[in-house]
Amino acid sequence: MDPLSAPGVAADTESLLKLRHVVRNIPERHLAPTGLPGGFVTRRRGRGLETVDVRTFAFGDDIRHLDRNTTARTGEPHVRTFRDERDRSGLLLADFRPSMLWGTRRALRSVAAAEALAMTGWRIVDAGGRVGLLAFGSGEPLFVPPRGRTRGMVDVVGGLAAAHRRALEAAAAGPDAEEPPLEEALELAARLGRSGGFLVLGSGLDRPGRNFDAMACALDRRTALTILLITDRFERSPPDGSYPFTTGGAVRWASCRAGRRPKVTDVRLERMARAGIRTVAVDASVPPEAMAEQLDFFDGGRR
Repeated sequence: MDPLSAPGVAADTESLLKLRHVVRNIPERHLAPTGLPGGFVTRRRGRGLETVDVRTFAFGDDIRHLDRNTTARTGEPHVRTFRDERDRSGLLLADFRPSMLWGTRRALRSVAAAEALAMTGWRIVDAGGRVGLLAFGSGEPLFVPPRGRTRGMVDVVGGLAAAHRRALEAAAAGPDAEEPPLEEALELAARLGRSGGFLVLGSGLDRPGRNFDAMACALDRRTALTILLITDRFERSPPDGSYPFTTGGAVRWASCRAGRRPKVTDVRLERMARAGIRTVAVDASVPPEAMAEQLDFFDGGRR
């Protein structure tokens, strides 16, 4: 068996396609009433054409919205209210850099990132949105333009699987050059994304770069940015001891002692909270069904 195709190591197309059923099995009470995932509600484009309700005229209402038929039938002025039109186009940002290609439980963090982004994408598409993909590693990034409906999401899933496979093969070939900082991916996303849309980043936030926080804040003002912080159980509660790790081909050692170091996950969550960036921790060790519950934080509001 190809080790790069083993469960938990590969993010294959078939598994990511099946996640649509996992999303649809979330109880209906959790779904946002706005028709868009609440965590990714985007900038208003203006008043739409879809009528939501017809009600009695009140002081301050626009007389251009008078409903003639209801007014004539009741003898009292009535106005129509409309659903605000929003930009439902956005990008999923998949971090497949070498620092994501590890895991100590069910799956690699990179696989968990692909699963979390796929479930997010399925939910957005089912709500009528359009979603694209920017997957990046140590080589050339892979870009899938935003499209709607099932066909658009199938292209995104295929892009996730292809980019992840390419990242695994590059890592298996040997140590690569120094890992690019995460801020370079944000800079590219800023050029490719639409103003007023949304961005969803699946990453462990390793090597973010010196200007990552400022760039993320600026990007969040332009588009609605949400970070899915992919975590491994080892990061959240490392056992005492010394552990080898590699960097640039050299073997180094790190020591962990109970109560002596803050948990990596907590530090990164606090950092993003200070920056005002919405961040949700996603446990890579749990199965997709439980992960879907972790992602079920949509409440119909942007913050």
